[in-house]
Amino acid sequence: MSEDTETANGLSTPPLDESPMLDIAGLQVQYGTRTVVDGVSFHIRRGEIFGLLGPNGAGKTSTLSAIEGLLRPAQGTILVDGVDSRLDPLAAKARMGVQLQSSSFQEELNIVQIARLYAGLYGVAMGREQIVAGLAGIGLQQELGKKFKQLSGGQQQRLALFIASIHNPLLLLLDEPTAGLDPQSRRTLWRRIETLRGEGRSILLTTHSMEEAQAVCDRVGIINHGALLTLGAPSELIEKHGNDPQVRAVAHGESTLEDVFIGLTGSEIND
Repeated sequence: MSEDTETANGLSTPPLDESPMLDIAGLQVQYGTRTVVDGVSFHIRRGEIFGLLGPNGAGKTSTLSAIEGLLRPAQGTILVDGVDSRLDPLAAKARMGVQLQSSSFQEELNIVQIARLYAGLYGVAMGREQIVAGLAGIGLQQELGKKFKQLSGGQQQRLALFIASIHNPLLLLLDEPTAGLDPQSRRTLWRRIETLRGEGRSILLTTHSMEEAQAVCDRVGIINHGALLTLGAPSELIEKHGNDPQVRAVAHGESTLEDVFIGLTGSEIND
């Protein structure tokens, strides 16, 4: 069993349970005759933050959609806490919380009412005092009467993460949770994600930010054209690929995770 470690933000993290919370084997996703995810396999341990990195169109969102149960895989297995998502999709979904890159909630409701609605939908018994305390815990105590659209971008993402975790899921799926946020809001959300990990949850997030991947992820996988190219801790990937010719060709000085990412996935922009 791993010993306690410390993140870039100085927070202590608990030892990782080596049994997987999410286990994906041979995942293949197709749109018609086009294969967008081809034989992807990886696992996420309990209490681990795992980052899935890739250019636009690489297969990240399709992989998340298959895990969420929004897309039916052509092949492969997805186990969530040991539950096969094909054989028992409801039980698998009950173990997950999902935060989309762009979230929207009922426009006529304020944020307390939104939280109460989703608590009810998830079958969670939460009174107003508990909801207000939870919103205060993510820094929204001064915004209780506001509607979702009246919140800042960072506040919206914090609320969306609160809603995604309101039923205490074992696995959180976060699709670019800090996209478009300013540095202060981004760091605040990082701390919240690390707090959730500290409570024993496993987290899969997609991101285009190499800084984010290095700051909060225990391990990352780099995907391109539907295939998983490499996987490991950010520092391990730099050590493993830092001297690859295609990585050195794009590096300025010492190789970084971004250099590894560009070297492996190419310098061309994917439309």
